[in-house]
Amino acid sequence: MAAPRVLVIRGGAIGDFILTLPAIQLLRESIPGIQLEILGYKPILDLALAGGLAEATRHLEHVSMAKLFVPNVPLDEALLQYFRGFNLVVSYLYDPDGYFRGNMERIGVKTFLEASHRVVPGEGHAAEQLARPLERLAMYLEDPAPRLDLAPSVTVPQDRPILAMHPGSGSTKKNWPLDRWIATGRELSSRFPRWRLALVTGEAELERGTTAAILRGWQGIDFLHWDQLPLPELGHRLAASAAFLGHDSGIGHLAAAVGVRSLLLFGPTDPAIWAPRNAGVRILLEETGDLAELSAARVWEESATLLADGPQKTHS
Repeated sequence: MAAPRVLVIRGGAIGDFILTLPAIQLLRESIPGIQLEILGYKPILDLALAGGLAEATRHLEHVSMAKLFVPNVPLDEALLQYFRGFNLVVSYLYDPDGYFRGNMERIGVKTFLEASHRVVPGEGHAAEQLARPLERLAMYLEDPAPRLDLAPSVTVPQDRPILAMHPGSGSTKKNWPLDRWIATGRELSSRFPRWRLALVTGEAELERGTTAAILRGWQGIDFLHWDQLPLPELGHRLAASAAFLGHDSGIGHLAAAVGVRSLLLFGPTDPAIWAPRNAGVRILLEETGDLAELSAARVWEESATLLADGPQKTHS
């Protein structure tokens, strides 16, 4: 008997994908012998393969996919055979006109489950909302904590415990002021010399000038710089870290998913909806919603508590 084949289609940013991991895990646990494939964007696919989440992946950017968002357009035979080969297709795509759904029906997909990509305030945690469509298949989520099984990188020095710090996110409104990041890093390096800092930066931090500013501000202190790494490599390095300090961001969700004790700064977003549910994650909320109002003293106090607890991993 052939193994049941399931396709999960997920666009969106890194955090969106990680918040969907509990739903993907629920599928894996609920369907014996499942062969799961993920259709999405390249950074997501690389992470999915590295974490053993899927047996195969396919790029959403593939030119043939564009036709699926046009009504009644002739489709390639190879594309028809591809989708017909799945017992179940779960789609988180934005499809306001229903063209993609219509083409799935026209193709003859055995079971097509349309799952909203939108997270609605007041409807529970994001991971719970993203898994809720699976209840139509009698699959019920019990644990909303995303998990990624990534081995700690062997390239990361382990002579001292590492505090990874990510000063960015997809939105500047979710970012703590840069001067406070610089001051906090210097203070932590001075007060906790047995810890080594690791600065995590990406393309957004480069374009906004954040990377250059922190490199200038941290001159003279000992730290690692993990800049614009592929997601799987960053995940492996975070897994080798003892603690993480960041925002409500995709990288913050990645750190929590690989089991790093984390302190995440929240302001304009609601932690009841968006904060990782993983053990070992602490949330520091600025109740006004404006992270510019979050004092360095509060962050310092919470960070000091995080480091004073000593290096330990949690993945429960």
